[in-house]
Amino acid sequence: MATSTLEVRPTSDSHFAWLRTKMSCDRTLMSWVRTAVSMVGFGFTIVQFFDRFKSIEGVKEAAHTGAPRLLGMMLIGAGTIGLAISLWQYHTIVAELRSDAYRVIAPDRQRVAPVYALAAVTIFIGVFAFFAVATRMM
Repeated sequence: MATSTLEVRPTSDSHFAWLRTKMSCDRTLMSWVRTAVSMVGFGFTIVQFFDRFKSIEGVKEAAHTGAPRLLGMMLIGAGTIGLAISLWQYHTIVAELRSDAYRVIAPDRQRVAPVYALAAVTIFIGVFAFFAVATRMM
């Protein structure tokens, strides 16, 4: 790991700047979780809606019957992959904030943010939803 060229002084300004940066990272990850949940939910809803839509009497068969399922899978996959990438990015940035270079201004007790666990659970749900839709395709 490269050594920091920044001079980190143990002042209240520096400490609160560190806290603002950490909270900004948390907010960004929360935004990604919200976006991923929306994409996974919307993708799954599209699949379910068009599956039910076919069973309504008097509804004409679609020209491309597999298109809604593929669109749903793409939304679920994009949401899950996007969240996985953002979780990796969050982990990398927080690891830098917890490095020795910032030890003088970082809080002594460094807990894992609850949004980290929420993101991991959301990734699991996204993977499960993707494979649930994919296996139902066959």
